[in-house]
Amino acid sequence: MTRIVSFNVNGIRAIMKKDFEQDMESLNPDILCLQETKAQDDQVKEALQPFSSYHIVSNSATKKGYSGTAILSKEEPLDVIYDIGVEEHDDEGRVIAAEYQDYFVVVVYVPNAGSALKRLDYRTTWDNAFLEYIKELEKKKPVIVGGDFNVAHREIDLARPKANYDKHAGFTQKEIDGMNAYTSIGLEDTFRMLHPDEVKYSWWSYRGGARSRNVGWRIDYFLVSESLKNRVEKSEILNDIMGSDHCPVLIEIK
Repeated sequence: MTRIVSFNVNGIRAIMKKDFEQDMESLNPDILCLQETKAQDDQVKEALQPFSSYHIVSNSATKKGYSGTAILSKEEPLDVIYDIGVEEHDDEGRVIAAEYQDYFVVVVYVPNAGSALKRLDYRTTWDNAFLEYIKELEKKKPVIVGGDFNVAHREIDLARPKANYDKHAGFTQKEIDGMNAYTSIGLEDTFRMLHPDEVKYSWWSYRGGARSRNVGWRIDYFLVSESLKNRVEKSEILNDIMGSDHCPVLIEIK
């Protein structure tokens, strides 16, 4: 059984000062996918020094203190691919693919459409480009995609769907269409597959005590290729783990 955890840490240096190390030690993932590291590659490696039993790869944004992803794995990947090969999308450190024997594990931090939806058009082109990238990977072997997709897919995935639909980033029709495109090529939303009716969130605004009131959104996912879906034993949202405005999500695959 392989345990994979994905966590938008909202700053790797900040979360390392909290309970992150102990939390990950107790979870003991075989592979750990991080988003929003908000640090350059050397700073990520320095911050993650306690994780000495893991192979660590990171992808930082050109802009300092912004975006960034990392993969930590107990088993050394056969290969590592950084970015998606499209110039306009490849300076924010949003994607890493690590190749293993049976599949690729892809960490992704999908761009936010932004306040007043200023970046929605860019986000739409990004979704299309990332979809093509995943299709290319799947020609070689199946994929497990874990990360912050910055969209609640359906009304069940956020606390206030009517107030947010087509007004706020994360629940516009264009973003929903982007997620529909991933699932239409056979990528399976593992949490929904195993928990079709469960209401559980993975992100809460820092404003207004949203987390304590559980006014949240499910925007962190594990998607898997169709050929892997019967191997998924568990898919969970670990909302008792603190330290970020997100909580980790987990899958176990046999």
